[in-house]
Amino acid sequence: MIYSLNITSELIFDLLRILLSVSLFFVWVVRYDNIVKEFKHDYNLPDWLRDIVGIIKLSCAGMILTNNIQLQIVSLAAIAFLMCAAVVTHIRIKNPIQKMIPAIVLLTFCLCMLFLV
Repeated sequence: MIYSLNITSELIFDLLRILLSVSLFFVWVVRYDNIVKEFKHDYNLPDWLRDIVGIIKLSCAGMILTNNIQLQIVSLAAIAFLMCAAVVTHIRIKNPIQKMIPAIVLLTFCLCMLFLV
């Protein structure tokens, strides 16, 4: 029996939104200690900014998983903006490209998903 894999833009969008949400949750909840260290020591950014960024990213991660297209678009745009800011911050402190790759990948996911909506 031959099975065909029917990959649609909706399937790609759903897979990307799950991957994006899980990634954000992992970084901002599971690896939160690393975020605290990076914001304070590597980037020299205030705690209040870290907390606001975390709240926005986790809120957006949840909104991406809804079936409301408008919420998904707003969330993707917000995350894309924050990922651009992250890339600029990495460049500003002269991080190696390896440290920028996660932000670039998540930015790419957001832009692809905005295109698919």
